[in-house]
Amino acid sequence: MIAQIEGKLVSLDPDKCLVQVGQICYEVMLPGYAVSGLSGKIGSDIVLCTIEYYEGTPGGGNLIPRMVGFLTHGEKEFFRLYTSVKGMGIKKGLKSLTMPIARIADSIESGDEKMLTTLPAIGKRFAQLIIAELKGKLGEFAFSVTPSGKPIAAFGTFQTEALEILIAWGEKRNEAMELIELTCKKHPDIKTAEELVPLVYRLKQGIEA
Repeated sequence: MIAQIEGKLVSLDPDKCLVQVGQICYEVMLPGYAVSGLSGKIGSDIVLCTIEYYEGTPGGGNLIPRMVGFLTHGEKEFFRLYTSVKGMGIKKGLKSLTMPIARIADSIESGDEKMLTTLPAIGKRFAQLIIAELKGKLGEFAFSVTPSGKPIAAFGTFQTEALEILIAWGEKRNEAMELIELTCKKHPDIKTAEELVPLVYRLKQGIEA
């Protein structure tokens, strides 16, 4: 099984991309939020954490190998849990993930059925099923709590963007979340990720901004 690929992003479509590794191009299916995260990176080297599965039925004799890519290992592990919900499936799961994983996990943990129904392919009854099966299992992926159980304020769009940048640059998710929260408390007028990220690093380095 291929668990991770690193190569040049050749093309990017609404639901998949092509990644060139040496002389071989791999077609990788992507959730919507990951497509947004890779926007503007065509021609650049990227790393995707991947899972593989076969599409089709064994009895039909027409099994097609597929690869699904994620921006981080944590997102891949979230997807494994997310698609364990009865009736979810790989394709439906990918189609529904148009928001950052942490925001969706937070909604499940808080029982926010209304937010979940805004996701593609997720109706009211299915949102209730997702919450019933996964609530209490996704705390490590959510914005609302750290692994120690400490509450964290809900993030806005620019804070989510800043978090994704920090994770892409190698920061640990929960440490980055706490730094973002503390930085925003010190600088409540911040409105963009471009303003926030440099101040987060100044705080981390012990430099009072």
